[in-house]
Amino acid sequence: MENRVKHIHDLGQSIWLDFIDREILSSGKLKQLIDEDGIRGVTSNPAIFEKAFSSSDNYQADIRKLIAEGKSDDDIFYALAIQDILNASEVLKPVYEDEEVKGADGYVSLEVSPELARHTHRTIDQALDLWRQLGRENVMIKIPGTAEGLPAIRKAISEGLNINVTLLFGLPRYKEVTEAYIQGLEDRLASGRSIENIASVASFFLSRIDLLVDPLLAEKGAPELKGKIAIASAKKAYEIYQQVFGSERWKKLESKGAKPQRLLWASTSSKDPSFKDTKYVEALIGPDTVNTAPLETIEAFRDHGIAEVTLTENLAEATADLEKLKSAGIVIDQITSQLENEGIEKFKKPYAAALAAIAKQR
Repeated sequence: MENRVKHIHDLGQSIWLDFIDREILSSGKLKQLIDEDGIRGVTSNPAIFEKAFSSSDNYQADIRKLIAEGKSDDDIFYALAIQDILNASEVLKPVYEDEEVKGADGYVSLEVSPELARHTHRTIDQALDLWRQLGRENVMIKIPGTAEGLPAIRKAISEGLNINVTLLFGLPRYKEVTEAYIQGLEDRLASGRSIENIASVASFFLSRIDLLVDPLLAEKGAPELKGKIAIASAKKAYEIYQQVFGSERWKKLESKGAKPQRLLWASTSSKDPSFKDTKYVEALIGPDTVNTAPLETIEAFRDHGIAEVTLTENLAEATADLEKLKSAGIVIDQITSQLENEGIEKFKKPYAAALAAIAKQR
């Protein structure tokens, strides 16, 4: 019987693993996931690294060594993270090089400090610094899609970095992110540099939308929308993707070797226990997209997931659901703005906890 996770790749979507630690790298587990499940990439974030650093002894010797070298807690955090990212990029190198379209997959992502989410120039500086330190083609630097992040994304793309735009919740902001990507490519082209080997994804966070909206639906008299708004938003985002990357403006860049900035579905584990644990994976399978999922969700899908193209189905229903939400008096732009602010704080806390764990050893 065909592996259910691997079948998703046959339908045009890449599954990336939203997890990294030294155990999964050294044990050969990541290589096994690539070979058996068709995993095509890896994403990380401060929460993932905090969990890795605090729950494993694999980092202790390196932390002690870096402390002895007089490194700051921040520098130690990134030294440890960079080593893991480099090791993962080595495991993923064959995927990057042997993919049908070179550079479509095989990436591992590292995020700029969540403390910089509201600071454009400091984000640019750290993104460039991390890119230089990594020195690999198949890595992506994660920059949050905040208002302050948009010019940083444009600048980073113009400098030839691969960028994973993170913490996207709303459609207007997603449209601005596609614009920043295209402008970055145009800037680079205007300066006489190649745009051929630049890759980017726009990470749309899903289950957190429903987590915030669903409790409001019953009191607003629209319980039938429970569990539907995140998926409806994602389908509308895909419509924007098709418009932007099917435009004449885009075709000019494509003729110079540019690759579309694929939509990536993030936060795809079900937070509501009443939902099927593979709900957000099953609902958004479609061509030229990525889904990054934690190991538990991938294992659940391997066991009982249904792999079929769903992203382009029931678009009229998705539009109607968002209209009903508006009619119920729930303003989605306010919800997504709140989620962006909460998302930044959610990453600041584990980042601070990781630094505290390092300081404790000091």
